Amino acid sequence: MRYQDLSYWLSSVDEPLTPRPGLPGDTDADVVIVGAGYTGLWTAYYLAATDPALRIVVLEKEIAGYGASGRNGGWCSALFPTSLPALARRHGRDRALAMQHAMHETVREVGRVVAAEGIDCDWRAGGTVVLARTEVQLGRARAAVAEAREHGLADADLVLLDAAEAAARCHAEGVRGGTYTPHCAAVHPAKLVRGLAAAVERRGVRVFERTPVTALRPGAAVTPAGVVRAPVVVRATEGFTPALPGQRRAVAPVYSLMVATEPLPEAAWAEIGLAERETFSDYRHVIIYGQRTADGRLAFGGRGAPYHYGSRVRPDFDREPRVFAALRRVLGELFPVLGPEVPVTHTWGGPLGVARDWAASVGLDRSTGLAWAGGYVGDGVGTSNLAGRTLADLIRGQQTDLTTLPWVNHRSPRWEPEPLRWLAVNAGLKVMSSADEAELRTNRPSRRAQAFSHLLGH
Repeated sequence: MRYQDLSYWLSSVDEPLTPRPGLPGDTDADVVIVGAGYTGLWTAYYLAATDPALRIVVLEKEIAGYGASGRNGGWCSALFPTSLPALARRHGRDRALAMQHAMHETVREVGRVVAAEGIDCDWRAGGTVVLARTEVQLGRARAAVAEAREHGLADADLVLLDAAEAAARCHAEGVRGGTYTPHCAAVHPAKLVRGLAAAVERRGVRVFERTPVTALRPGAAVTPAGVVRAPVVVRATEGFTPALPGQRRAVAPVYSLMVATEPLPEAAWAEIGLAERETFSDYRHVIIYGQRTADGRLAFGGRGAPYHYGSRVRPDFDREPRVFAALRRVLGELFPVLGPEVPVTHTWGGPLGVARDWAASVGLDRSTGLAWAGGYVGDGVGTSNLAGRTLADLIRGQQTDLTTLPWVNHRSPRWEPEPLRWLAVNAGLKVMSSADEAELRTNRPSRRAQAFSHLLGH
């Protein structure tokens, strides 16, 4: 396997991606972390930073950044899978607002660490513009801002844009308005995760790659090369979690795919916008997302790939020609300057983790020493940092503002057994896709989408 072929991001890091040595045999530690993506590495980072005497081991089946951390859209955002109104209904307005403010602070914290550790990951805090390209979408933009105000967010946290203001940031075809938040940075995700792996090693953390974990149990992580014994065992495996014994129904691995153009000339960028490297999306139901990379490409992705029966994750699922073609078509519709003659040089994808209630969670069972974090539904670049800081506090027995946030020790229900899981996830995808098509035809909000959105944490 050539790790560089997994994504544009991994193909463009300035290192050969040679795997670190594997676990040499049975080992004792204070904390063992399974998964060398953002969640596992942020947890190791903050544990090592606050208590350098801790013996910390990170185990990774492939290499650091092999999963979503090396393949995502590069949004370090304050997005959280459960909406602010839903959090307020479940936990009260004050706790919901505390969660959102913690996410805002998380974006700044990642930027602080990137600077402090000298991680060259093309960080640019340009915010996010979400476009409205139909009257129905504009209605959703207005509703999003009204909900933000109702639940205590300041005017500067999310602002409604008119057509001219939205187009000044992202000049997509047919823009009628949109919203803007400053709480997001565009990053090169693979450079971030690889830099973070080096940073934890500098702090004394042992990272073992090409070391698959075959079982987790209280006090131990089991691998073919040996057992790592530790009083705290952290599961940080996100979309790959169902492969672990007993975790088949913990999350559903749902695929998101991406394409990247060749580097574009300045004349093209003058027509597209994104001068501050704003990340961008729009108010359709089936999520799309994009960014202007530091080397002048447009990296663009979206949902639409099917969920695979039995929560299977395989390398060939990363590539769905039908979805790549649809993403390329949408890119041309948004930006006519990116016609068919503009080459797409990279296509890739990978699984993300979706809990049954669409709720991310972080926690530690003190009776067993088993800890976990995940279920980010694609919003993990920022949320994983908050998870790592929170896990570090929980593991060290600290009572802090982070350990009282509403997602701490939340237990999502398990997904239904097959074939119900396969039917439900893929039916939801079809509902949202058909809702977008219906809204374009009728210029009216889709009732089916409104009903289904309640199942998605909204």
